[in-house]
Amino acid sequence: MKLAILSDSHDHIPNLRRAISRAREAGARVCFHCGDLISPFMVPVLAEFPGPVHLILGNNRGDPHLLEKQVARFENVHFHGEFAFLEEGGLSIAMVHYPELARGFAATGDYDLVLCGHTHVYKVLRVGRTLVINPGEILGKEGAPTFVLYDTESGEVERVELEG
Repeated sequence: MKLAILSDSHDHIPNLRRAISRAREAGARVCFHCGDLISPFMVPVLAEFPGPVHLILGNNRGDPHLLEKQVARFENVHFHGEFAFLEEGGLSIAMVHYPELARGFAATGDYDLVLCGHTHVYKVLRVGRTLVINPGEILGKEGAPTFVLYDTESGEVERVELEG
């Protein structure tokens, strides 16, 4: 099963829409957004993904109350607050916005994948048995917008760059 991993969209509707479309075309079944979605008006765009979407907060929170109210309108979008701890595709997954905390979660050995964001820079590293994935940014501030497709069967990590 393929997972789409996104982060740091910072209210950039066109890039988020393109990422969702590319993830759908690639056959992703579940989408994770690792924080800094920011505004409630971004949720309907995120909800265009045809499967479950898991969303956490980042350091640019917008209005969490309004975000939560908007998420409630969509059955496929799940708002987890600061952290998420999930089982998908036979994997134990933790989500947190900050890479420092992600490395800490990974060091416990309790998770197969730990997903994070914040730096706007793509990075994949292994901490013990755990793979830590930062997909880069959807915003496109630090370069081309990127997200990750992760294959739960092969363990392949594919960095997807959105063209302008």
